[in-house]
Amino acid sequence: MKPVTTLTLVTALFGMILFTPVRHYAAADDHADDHSDDQDEGSWITLFDGSSTDEWRLYNAPHFPSEGWVIEDETLVLRPRADGRATGDIISKRIFRDFELQLEWMVEEGGNSGIFYHILEQPSKAIYWSALEMQVLDDENHPDSFLGVNGNRQAGSLYDLLPISPKTARPFGQWNEVRIISRGPFVEHWLNGERVLHYERWTVEWFAMLRDSKFREHNEFGALQQGHVGLQDHGDVVKYRNIKIREL
Repeated sequence: MKPVTTLTLVTALFGMILFTPVRHYAAADDHADDHSDDQDEGSWITLFDGSSTDEWRLYNAPHFPSEGWVIEDETLVLRPRADGRATGDIISKRIFRDFELQLEWMVEEGGNSGIFYHILEQPSKAIYWSALEMQVLDDENHPDSFLGVNGNRQAGSLYDLLPISPKTARPFGQWNEVRIISRGPFVEHWLNGERVLHYERWTVEWFAMLRDSKFREHNEFGALQQGHVGLQDHGDVVKYRNIKIREL
């Protein structure tokens, strides 16, 4: 298998939003506690306020679905279709580069979903072949929780790649508070008030990890400096609320 190179990544992005040399950023550790109070950052953009889905559409489609994703009690809910067919993942209409995303999620017993970011739409490929995913899961009751390596498929993880520490996910039926901060190559996952994961993209270690993963044939995975954010239809009931984002 050929090693992943910058040239390969550029080719994979079809001349769109390309992998380019990264500006200098302070390490993620240096920004662990200061983002939410930084008054110099961008204004908050409400992506879901409990009443409108105007900021959302289906992945690879221009419209919001007429069923499946619905608003109930000021909450955005995925209700699986009675015929068993998937409604589809939804994505933000806007594209974001460096950002802080905040939201809350809740799953029913055995529920599974995901929060995607840095999404590249690819008509012939599923959303997860480009997008990074923060796992949304009932850790106690969904079988995926017990697969993967060292818990890297549990709630809060970078799905199938990096586990979280500490474990702060709340049980099914309870709301979980999320922050995802992405600044250049540095990414932080926060879950219920604690930073549970921080990692750096585009390093030697990053590409080595991808070569040993299911993403090894997808050079677009995690390569974008900007993209959509999205919510996953995994066929289970999941609820989201208070979704907002700001550019950093």
